[in-house]
Formats: sequence, structure tokens, C-alpha cells
Amino acid sequence: MHANVGSIDRIVRIIAGVVLVVLAFVPALPLAASPVLQWGAVLVGFVLVMTALVRFCPLYALFRLSTRKVSH
Repeated sequence: MHANVGSIDRIVRIIAGVVLVVLAFVPALPLAASPVLQWGAVLVGFVLVMTALVRFCPLYALFRLSTRKVSH
């Protein structure tokens, strides 16, 4: 398992993941009104944060993509 998530990508994933998790529990938003949407947002947010922390995205690997700079 090779790192395929770059620095900027990691920052964006962490911010987006945390925002999704927090917004899922704000009662005034539609995400909190539906349990399916709420837990879906939490799951997606969690996956975004975890892929940022381990610097590996399985979808990137599947499509042979990488946002990581390669040092020579």
C-alpha cells in the first residue's frame, strides 16, 4: 500500500470530512432530518478523514491516480 494522497488533498479531505460530520448533527439542516442522510454524511466524513490520515485512497489506487508529489 503506497501513499497516494498529497498534502493539499489531505487538508481538503480533513476539512470536508469534519464539516460533513458536524453538519450531520445540526438539527436545522436537512441532513439531520433523515437518519439515512445523517449517517451517510457521517460515514463519508469518517472515510475522508481516515484516508487523509493514512495517506491512502483505495479509489485512487483502483484508477491508478495519485496527488502525492514524487521525489526523485
